[in-house]
Amino acid sequence: MNSMKMYQVSTLQALMLGYSRAVIPVSELLNHGNIGLGTFKDVDGEMIVLDGSCYRAMENGDVVVAEPDRGVPFSTVCVMKESTPIEFGCINSIEELKMALNNIIDSHFGLNSMHMARIDGEFDIVDARSESGYESVHVDLKTILGKTQKAFKFEKIKGTLVCVYFPDYMDGINAFGWHLHFISDDRAHGGHVFDIIMKSGKGQISKINSIEIKLPEGPMFDTYSLKQASEEEIKAVEQGHGTV
Repeated sequence: MNSMKMYQVSTLQALMLGYSRAVIPVSELLNHGNIGLGTFKDVDGEMIVLDGSCYRAMENGDVVVAEPDRGVPFSTVCVMKESTPIEFGCINSIEELKMALNNIIDSHFGLNSMHMARIDGEFDIVDARSESGYESVHVDLKTILGKTQKAFKFEKIKGTLVCVYFPDYMDGINAFGWHLHFISDDRAHGGHVFDIIMKSGKGQISKINSIEIKLPEGPMFDTYSLKQASEEEIKAVEQGHGTV
């Protein structure tokens, strides 16, 4: 029996609508998972959790270790205890990679389950983004990223993709489909991934059928109508370059 559990802080809908206050600190998040992704208080950078450490990709793509007391408004992590090896040859786009990952989980009857994957690879290009912090109340994520997001490209680089999959019926709790963050082998560069060209890669994937969601406890959380962010807005934030 699969004993793995996805642990999530808040919901994507809450983040989309502007709830970027700290829910728990990084130190508590790491009690629930050793791999995953997310963001930080006031959307101050992209989060990569890998091998039990939490990293923050800053607006220029440089990476630092996140402080234990730094607040987390949204994140998804797990402990990868049971996994299946995966391996790839040349992949020419993120859409090609997502299709390959979908084929893997489809072949194992997993399209309606959650999945966590890591791919350690050699990349010709990683097209990515991160952002600086923006303190706000009820300012939606699309607007915030329009003010703070910076895009950058890493070339001829080795590193790891952390990949999270949620099925379509869970859209709003998290983003439907695959969401990828990158961190370089030297832990110096990273961010949210828009596109890739990967020469080769291998890693592991885990199917997960259980989730625990830690909702914010403050009264401000109850002032949000959490079904307002549309699928189109979520896709724009996940995939857009100059549009957000």
